[in-house]
Parts: sequence; C-alpha cells; structure tokens
Amino acid sequence: MQEMRLDQGQLLAVAPMIDWTDRACRRFHRLLSRRALLYTEMITAPAVIHGDRARLLDHGAAEHPVALQLGGSEPTQLAQAVRIAGDRGYAEINLNVGCPSDRVQSGCFGAVLMKTPALVADCVAAMQEASPVEVTVKCRIGVDDQDPAEVLPEFLSMLEQAGVRRVIIHARKAWLQGLSPRENREIPPLDYPLVHAMKTAFPALHLSINGGIGSLDQARAQLAVMDGVMIGRAAYHEPWAILGQADALWGDAPAFSDPLQVAQKMRGMIARHLESGGRMHQFTRHMLGLFHGRPGARAWRRILSERGASGGLAEYDAALAAVQGDAA
Repeated sequence: MQEMRLDQGQLLAVAPMIDWTDRACRRFHRLLSRRALLYTEMITAPAVIHGDRARLLDHGAAEHPVALQLGGSEPTQLAQAVRIAGDRGYAEINLNVGCPSDRVQSGCFGAVLMKTPALVADCVAAMQEASPVEVTVKCRIGVDDQDPAEVLPEFLSMLEQAGVRRVIIHARKAWLQGLSPRENREIPPLDYPLVHAMKTAFPALHLSINGGIGSLDQARAQLAVMDGVMIGRAAYHEPWAILGQADALWGDAPAFSDPLQVAQKMRGMIARHLESGGRMHQFTRHMLGLFHGRPGARAWRRILSERGASGGLAEYDAALAAVQGDAA
C-alpha cells in the first residue's frame, strides 16, 4: 500500500478513542474533512502480533491520512508490531504514553510510562528501526505526584534525543490511583501555559496540544502558539462544527455547505455496507451528533439510536426525513 505523507504545517487531528474511532467512524470523519489526521483506536502490540491482523489493521484509501496508535512497553514486541503494520499505508505510527485506564496500567503501558522515560526511549528506538514511516508519541504532562514543570521538559528532551520529531501532549496530569479514566479527562486541571512553554523550549519539535479543546475557534487560538491541535470528544459529538469546517484551517473550502449534504452522501456508503452484510448501526452510531444544535437533531438521534441496530435504509430515510422536515 502506498505510504501517505503528512502535511508538515499546522495540523488538526482527531484523537484516538477506544470503541469510537473505528473504520466506520474514520470513513465518516474523512468525508467531513479532507485534511484532518485521523487515528485508529489504540491497539496493543500483543494484539497485533497474536490477534486478527486484518480486523485490527486493515483500512482503506478513503480513510487517508490515518495514523496507527500502538500500546505497549516491551521494545521487541513493539518493533514486531510495527513491522507487521508498516506496509499497510499508515501515515505515522504513534506510541501511547497517555491512556490512564486500569487495563493499560495493568499492562504497564499508557500514561504509567511517564514514570519510566528510559523505557520509552528504548521503545521508540526499537519502533523507529522497524518502521518505514515516522514514529510519534502521545503523552501526558505527568502522572500522580510528578511535578509536570520538571517531568515534561525532561521527557521531551529524552524523546528528542531518541529521534522523535512529533509529539502530542495532553495538557492534563493523569492520576492513576483514585480517579477513573472518565475523571482523568475532566478533573485534573488543564495546564495550557506549560504546554505552550514547551514549544518555546523545544522549537525543533512539532508539538500538538490535546485536552479540553471544544471548538475550531479554540483550535485557532492554540495554533497561534502550537504546531498542531488534537481534538477528541468534541470532534466526535459535534462532527459538523469541528470536522465539517476543519479544512478552513489550511485555507481550503469545506467539502460540504450543510450537514444534510453529508447525511445524504453517507446514505450511499451505508447502502453498500448493508449490501455487504454489515449493520447500519456500525456507521450511524458515530453520526448521532451530525446535526448537533440544529433543527431535527433530537429526532435524528432518537430514530438512529432506537432503530439503527436492526434497521436498514428505510429507517435511515426516516431519520433524514425528520431532519429535513424540522429544518424546512
């Protein structure tokens, strides 16, 4: 598969989100934005090595550019996973050093790796040696009782020395004991000034900021300081407001002028998916927020939520009709 090159300028990315950013989600998001970088869900290195590789790694040209995020803490395993995935056309391969979930902690990877920077350096080195594309890192500003003002610059310096050139920084500390993964997205305070200071301290690194960014206006403000912005839940729950307008960040016209056009375009994709034996819900569960804040949004969500799992094009057309009727 042909290697996809990334835009080296300012970059908007959709965060990797477990159970959300699957292939169907990425097809929908790519329809909205030609330029945003999309990510897979985090996939563990052992799963790549021992699991169903086609199910985990296959993706289509219609999703490009898309990056693969791997989880792991064993350099040899990560290198093997990278070799397996390396010829599948991903734009980059990213190491997760930010996820705070219990499952990740028990596997000694994700945010807990902030405590072992030398191990991260070894992992990155092994991945780079095996990878035909760029290896990047997504991290937190620190974990538990660490002082982010001390830990983060040391961590970035280590990554830079290891040859990493692109880093995404989630601007919250992760509390691995006492807070749930959901609480870790909301309770620890954001520290944008610290992340901004890292761009000044490490001018050669391409640094993106993540965490709490909920609109394109906020993204533009961040891009005045940072090289890139990564948006997670807001891009998922309000895809039209974020991704439907995202290409303007590159000076490009949006692909569509109205979310209804997107829904109509998705109908053909869903029809082909149904013909191949798929279920409508596999697409429509990611589309519930398409009309967020617009007339008909409640009816759209209700019809697709209640009927999407077992429904077909008739149910999709009913949701479309409800939106069109309320918007008239």
